[in-house]
Amino acid sequence: MSPEQNPTPENVGAEPRPGRLTTAAALVALEGVALVAGGVYLLVMGLTGHPDDRSQAVTGGVTLIALALLPLLAARGLLLRRSWSRGPTIITQIMALPVAYNLLQADSLAIPGGIALAVVAVATLVLILNPETTRALGITGPGAARE
Repeated sequence: MSPEQNPTPENVGAEPRPGRLTTAAALVALEGVALVAGGVYLLVMGLTGHPDDRSQAVTGGVTLIALALLPLLAARGLLLRRSWSRGPTIITQIMALPVAYNLLQADSLAIPGGIALAVVAVATLVLILNPETTRALGITGPGAARE
């Protein structure tokens, strides 16, 4: 792989990282941390509490922790201005929107969580699809020459 395919802060130029990119990375990292927290909670409650199905609670906790790796790695990639990190970020946000919708359909305390998740997902999509962010990641359109 050539350095042009994976831009680093040294070869992107002397430009500082755009605030939009930093904000998007922070939001994606926040989602990853929330997934880890939820996974740890399920795991601990599954092992020490009295769940209806202990194996299902443990499996759910481990699954959430494993799923947290995608947004956490994507957030790190965004901070390091790696072009590959844009795809996992977009996928994570698209997956978060139906989850937010389901939380909004509940008649419980899950509604504020659904609102927060929807706001974070839409804001992150807007930030990551912004042309300034795209340029900062070194992503060019089809047929465009790299500088």
